[in-house]
Amino acid sequence: MHWYVDVLRKYAQFEGRSRRTEFWMFVLINAIIQAILNGVQRAADSLILWLLSGLYGLFVLIPGIAVTVRRLHDSNHRGWWWWLWIIPVIGWIWLIVLLCLDSTPGPNRFGPSPKGAEGYGPAPSGVYGPA
Repeated sequence: MHWYVDVLRKYAQFEGRSRRTEFWMFVLINAIIQAILNGVQRAADSLILWLLSGLYGLFVLIPGIAVTVRRLHDSNHRGWWWWLWIIPVIGWIWLIVLLCLDSTPGPNRFGPSPKGAEGYGPAPSGVYGPA
């Protein structure tokens, strides 16, 4: 759940890089929340729940775009590639491929690697001796 909250904390931060885990966990948790809201809305057939679902969608729109741009940065692509979603089918497939690519090892033009210096993240404290 912390991946989802971390994305919301970086609400409109388009600079930097995001790992695949951060992006895909945000997408997964967001889809689950949307499915629950839509299911409850349809079952209750309530205008208030319909508005709540719409407001939630608007609330996560900017963080969703921002984490997508940061994910593209992580594979050393400009954030403008996000606009591929406008092209039906081929654009969607190509964007998903770009979002699935592994990180550029080490720093790239968008900043340091979120995986750490070697690309595998920092070692847990105490594993290789005292911290």
